[in-house]
Amino acid sequence: MSPKNVIFKKICKDKSVGVYMGKRDFVDRVDSVDPVDGVILIDPEALQGRKVFVTLSCTFRYGRDDMDVMGIAFRRELYLSTRQVYPPLQDREKGIHTKIQARLLRKLGNNAYPFFFEFPDNLPCSVALQPAPHDVGKQCAVEFEIKAFSAESQDAKVRKRSTVKLMLRKVQYAPEGEGTAPCVETTRDFVMSDKPLHVKASLDKEMYYHGETIIVHVNITNNSNKNIKNIILSGKQTLKCSYNLLCAQVDSVSPGATLQKDYKLLPVLANNRERRGIALDGKLKHEDTNLASSSMIKEGVLKEVMGIMVSYRVMVKLIVGGSVTPLEVGLEVPFKLMHPKPDAEEEMVFQEFKRSYLKGMIADDEDEEGNVSGGDDMAPKEK
Repeated sequence: MSPKNVIFKKICKDKSVGVYMGKRDFVDRVDSVDPVDGVILIDPEALQGRKVFVTLSCTFRYGRDDMDVMGIAFRRELYLSTRQVYPPLQDREKGIHTKIQARLLRKLGNNAYPFFFEFPDNLPCSVALQPAPHDVGKQCAVEFEIKAFSAESQDAKVRKRSTVKLMLRKVQYAPEGEGTAPCVETTRDFVMSDKPLHVKASLDKEMYYHGETIIVHVNITNNSNKNIKNIILSGKQTLKCSYNLLCAQVDSVSPGATLQKDYKLLPVLANNRERRGIALDGKLKHEDTNLASSSMIKEGVLKEVMGIMVSYRVMVKLIVGGSVTPLEVGLEVPFKLMHPKPDAEEEMVFQEFKRSYLKGMIADDEDEEGNVSGGDDMAPKEK
């Protein structure tokens, strides 16, 4: 039995425009990014002469909606691109279509029109910051969205009933092949000590999958006359600030002694659900998520990338006894935390979003991403 490729379908309230897409996750492979492709299905009678446009946007929301002050919103549009889909600017049959577009165009008929976008190099991936339990409204995040709408012109006022939005994600998966296993070491000399302290920390590999235990190899040669009172290991997620994901205080090393030991760290969201501000992978509505994956950027565009960039490291800190105050000796060992590349899917299955109505209450026009639409009225019947 072949695997199934879900087709995401969403239709606006007045049923003039519907969006069909073969996926909502678009993979950034560093040197290239999956194009955003799909099909718009129109109802010429419901359009009443209006044109149809599609917009791809990337928004960086760096403050909650309830923090807006004096009309200044805490969000920035990092990217916006608009295409006119109907009337088409070129003959549909002469255009080059992706595999999923060709299948959808055959299935949906003559009122279906393709759209196509390419991501620029300097956009971050979908990331959100974990809110506090009492926070309300939309969280701080980098978000991607496809919006289709009908209007007299691109700049004309757009009716909510004639608009349909679909949240997307720009994601990265672990690349094929293994990088060099990270290893960091340092030597520290102390006053009144003839010999130094040497510390070495290493990992088995550079890339780890979410939920995988990290083995940290620590090798300490304490030839000094100082007593190492404590060894602290932690996993740290770094944005523009750092968050300790876990912390363990273990062991001590006497003067003239050595220590060779392996420590286990498991950086997972389950242990950090109360920590406000840590970065999580962007999620589609009603899905669970995980700690944000490491950000991988195309060489030469790092300074141009805005939004939220994520990196990880293991921190090894030694608390060394001093004559007055304790001294610290630390190492930082970088690693990457990502998902493996998923298997491809082939067979088409339509997944239609539904708009829920509460008794005595109509859903807000500014509906959340997953709430929608108007049934199968626009879809061609199976023969």
